[in-house]
Amino acid sequence: MLVTGVARRLGGRFVRRIQRDPEVERVVAVDAVRPEHSLGAAEFVEADIRQPAIARVLAEHAVDTVVHMDVTGIGLGSGSRVSVKETNVIGTMQLLGACQKSPTVKRLVVKSSTNVYGSAPRDPAVFTETTPPKSLPSGGFAKDAVEVEGYVRGFARRRPDVAVCVLRFANILGPGADSPLASYFALPVLPTVFGYDPRLQFVHEDDVIEVLRIGSHEPRRATLNSGTFNIAGDGVLLLSQCARRLGRPTVPLLLPAVTWAGTAVRTLGVTDFSPEQIRLLTHGRVVATHQMRVTLGFEPKYTTAETFADFVRSSGPGLLPPQAVARAVDRIAELPALGGRRRPEPEVSAGTGSPSAVPHRAE
Repeated sequence: MLVTGVARRLGGRFVRRIQRDPEVERVVAVDAVRPEHSLGAAEFVEADIRQPAIARVLAEHAVDTVVHMDVTGIGLGSGSRVSVKETNVIGTMQLLGACQKSPTVKRLVVKSSTNVYGSAPRDPAVFTETTPPKSLPSGGFAKDAVEVEGYVRGFARRRPDVAVCVLRFANILGPGADSPLASYFALPVLPTVFGYDPRLQFVHEDDVIEVLRIGSHEPRRATLNSGTFNIAGDGVLLLSQCARRLGRPTVPLLLPAVTWAGTAVRTLGVTDFSPEQIRLLTHGRVVATHQMRVTLGFEPKYTTAETFADFVRSSGPGLLPPQAVARAVDRIAELPALGGRRRPEPEVSAGTGSPSAVPHRAE
């Protein structure tokens, strides 16, 4: 088995975990930089998947399974957005070209993202794996993921003998999460879009490791683990709920001001506050996970709320106690100018694909 993106914490965790499976004889770990963490007994090969040399690595080790985890929204260290895009897109093209020529490769697992659905005002309540996006992502990591999946579909047509499994992960969170949304939640004050309270889904990094492990194994039936699957924890959280539980104050801004703030934050290098990220924080996104359970046979250990709770515990206290933030929001909601009503904090379930009762826009 060959695993890409092992210099990242998530890739390193997967490499260490998969070595404990008795079905796996050997693991070849690949990245352009040497990881700072342990890879166990895996053989590390320092190679850039953007270069044709990756084909030689596949041939020399007679690789039968490739787990492509080097598709991400944040660069390693001081990596720029340009280098991240090149690794995501050009690197995937080179890797797939090498897999296409390799007679030994029989299985390909690709770490993708629910970002491929985009975020738009007229989105369906719940996306299934076959739902076309209302508006294709125009940039950032979301556009990279769309291009990556396009190349993977082309590869699957050219090599129908290779089992291809694409895992579309919701926003990954956990104690060691390294993602644009994790960086956003780490801000001392959360800029939000005035008038909107988007629904968000999360998947715990432990569940990410486990479903990648399941997808990388030879299935009992020929096509069991082939296809595209949404991966997310049960339920959803509103952005306002996330802010309360973090103890982070929010600053509602009109959309043009949020766009300007995002540009300023990106300039400072604090987080990837791309236009697609702003759309997510405006309209939200919820996906169905029926196929994950029925076809893959995977049941997440963590719900969306439990995933976020674990992330909160690891991120430390916010500027304000969560209870104080909740009381302040409730007092504002009771003001006569806002209708004088207290809105209950809903717990919305979307794990089985049922539509949510919470609208995209805050009333």
